[in-house]
Amino acid sequence: MKIQDLSPAKGSNRKAIRVGRGPGSRHGKTSTKGHKGQKSRSGGTKGPMFEGGQTTLQRRLPKRGFKNYPFKKQYAILNLKDIERLQGIDEITPDFLIQKKVIKDIKDGLKILGVGEISRPFTIKAHAFSSSALNKIQASGGKVEVLQP
Repeated sequence: MKIQDLSPAKGSNRKAIRVGRGPGSRHGKTSTKGHKGQKSRSGGTKGPMFEGGQTTLQRRLPKRGFKNYPFKKQYAILNLKDIERLQGIDEITPDFLIQKKVIKDIKDGLKILGVGEISRPFTIKAHAFSSSALNKIQASGGKVEVLQP
């Protein structure tokens, strides 16, 4: 048996009905959609939220909660493991990190997180520090300087 000898089972394939192709096709004029009305028109379907003209559930329920998006602080974050990779540097500042392309942009400041370990002392200047980062930096003999935003 070859692939060119294969064919679908008899009666399994039917030609698609071409509606709206004149009166001789039995599906001309209204194209099997009846006369007038919403369903006969193009795009004439109701959306998933439609409840028969009744106000939708989403609009009936009260708004709840508070959103703090416009006031949320967006820190550029840096882990201690990334600081450890920087060779031959003792003092780390936000300007230095941007210059070296370690971080892209500082919106509300730079925050140092405590993921990873550091083996040598650093002087790190940043706008915020996590408590684990502070402990690890001080344990290695490094200094921390908190910058004002």
